[in-house]
Amino acid sequence: MDLAAALNNATETLARAGVDSPRADAELLAAHVLDVSRGRVQALALLDTEIDAVYQDLIAERASRIPLQHLTGVAYFRNHTLQVGPGVFVPRPETETVVQIGLDWLASRANPAPTVVDLGTGSGAIAVSIALEHPAARVLAVELDPLAHSWAERNVASTAVELHLGDLATAFGELDGQVDLVMSNPPYVPPGAVPRQVEAREHDPEVALYGGGTDGLDVPRAAVASAARLLRPGGLFVMEHAEVQEASAAALMHDGDTWLNVTGHRDLTSRPRATSATRA
Repeated sequence: MDLAAALNNATETLARAGVDSPRADAELLAAHVLDVSRGRVQALALLDTEIDAVYQDLIAERASRIPLQHLTGVAYFRNHTLQVGPGVFVPRPETETVVQIGLDWLASRANPAPTVVDLGTGSGAIAVSIALEHPAARVLAVELDPLAHSWAERNVASTAVELHLGDLATAFGELDGQVDLVMSNPPYVPPGAVPRQVEAREHDPEVALYGGGTDGLDVPRAAVASAARLLRPGGLFVMEHAEVQEASAAALMHDGDTWLNVTGHRDLTSRPRATSATRA
């Protein structure tokens, strides 16, 4: 099949199916089949290039709203490539800005070898980014779900991240009061708030989406409590949340005897995305 024609047909098919970025997805799936970069696909489309019929099968699967990352097996997060698939939350671009908050804080510290904990690591996106971009840090991560943990194992394998299978509410008790930075992107969706995006609603694991309780904040509450016991005085906690939970997240850190400098942060689309606080 001619590549240029295949890309045009694929783009139309994905657009009709309601995929948000039909041309980009068509090109990325072609890059996956041809084992080249997306830029190379764009160049090859100008030449007399053929593509295997398996490409049409992948387009059909994407049109059924199977996540692009499940079809290619990878997700791009900051400057890193993560292995992902069914059973693990696909990392989102907004979490990249959450990671940057932690990295900027680490860069402002004099500590040459900080200890960083990632609570509820999922694919390992936050932990891997911290380990690769601030290599002097000791990075520990915990994940409760065995399937997600198996994906995280693959992603941390080439890093120094210390990955554990367990509950973020009780993890790393041996480090209580000794951690410099705690980060978390916990599940926080309330039980009645079904994600609008089909890919998230049908393919992201529920354990990574729904935070428990009537407000979706049971797991975030546990993350706040764990951060409070893990952090040394002056240490920082950064937690991602939904844009509508800015006030609720700040309220979880209202105790002035435990938390200081409670601060909201916005993502690249100017939506409230994270809250940070300093351990008193």
